[in-house]
Amino acid sequence: MTDRPARISIVTVSDRAARGEYEDKGGPGAEAWLRDVVVSPMEITRTIIPDGREGVAATLRELVEGGADLILVTGGTGPAPRDQTPEAVMDVAEKELEGFGEEMRRASLAEVPTAILSRQTAVVRDATLIITLPGKPAAIATCLNAVFAAVPYCLDLIGAARIETDAGKVKAFRPGS
Repeated sequence: MTDRPARISIVTVSDRAARGEYEDKGGPGAEAWLRDVVVSPMEITRTIIPDGREGVAATLRELVEGGADLILVTGGTGPAPRDQTPEAVMDVAEKELEGFGEEMRRASLAEVPTAILSRQTAVVRDATLIITLPGKPAAIATCLNAVFAAVPYCLDLIGAARIETDAGKVKAFRPGS
């Protein structure tokens, strides 16, 4: 654990957004959610990359090696042929945290029946937590609201930067606190 600002990377995975044919709404949506909820110092970077297993995995490896504490990956998690984000994430994973995906789908299912098509998950590599998210800002908020209470303690456990949340929005849970 460290007292430096948390390094958070947001990666949008979308062929159309990477080509400039579509406005990325997922990356800005995830950043806005973080800026609303996280009250401790953080440095946020955003990247847009095309779909594809190898490219996503390479980007994630670079971000982990660059010292990211938390990576939010938005897009590429559905059943379409080009949706290979979960496979890329598993290529870089050391540990999968299945409960994240289960809880994000449960929360999303209360809003849309197609949530069962979503393949969200979370993994740990080195001292980095990687969470996959849908591409739409409202769905991102639903998913982050469902799981983020566990994120600060997870970051503590893996030796990443400490983050604090606005308890009125998301109350971070740390045992004994």
